[in-house]
Amino acid sequence: MTLTAAYGLLAHGLICGAIAALLPLGDLRARAALAATALAMLVGIAPLLHGLFGPPSLTLLQLAVLLLANRTPTTFGYRPALGLLIVTLPFYAMALGLLPLDAYALGFQPWPLLAALLPIGLALWWRRQYTWLTVLAIDILGYAAGIFDNLWDALVDPLLAGLAALIVLRWQVLRFIASRRR
Repeated sequence: MTLTAAYGLLAHGLICGAIAALLPLGDLRARAALAATALAMLVGIAPLLHGLFGPPSLTLLQLAVLLLANRTPTTFGYRPALGLLIVTLPFYAMALGLLPLDAYALGFQPWPLLAALLPIGLALWWRRQYTWLTVLAIDILGYAAGIFDNLWDALVDPLLAGLAALIVLRWQVLRFIASRRR
């Protein structure tokens, strides 16, 4: 088993545990998350997800770990999700051939992409967003360690983009409902 395959299986197991941690179970939340992680590995949900989507991005894995550590409600809200959507929608449109540029190819020779991430890192540091700065640093370290062949794969994946879309859609629906009540 390769490092990437082992990472993908374990990461998908943790992501399943994080999804279980979202259930309103009170004191049983941690146990349910642990059980869901183990079941995802034993029953075959994690290998199925790995087969369908490939290894998840380090960003998604870190968000799952933050959720399991009870740190997520302030970490991945509307604004970060919207920012992620602004980046990923054109990126996936290019990957599908809807736009003439292939941004995915930039991840194989990542110096321009790393240069573009530098001002983002500085802005995160300036705004004291140390959690997001750590997520970005671990993404880059994961790419440098050879877990991913492409820097984009360490930063984003379709599951993360889908999660961001759900968060933005939920916020928009709640805002619409609140405006209708006035």
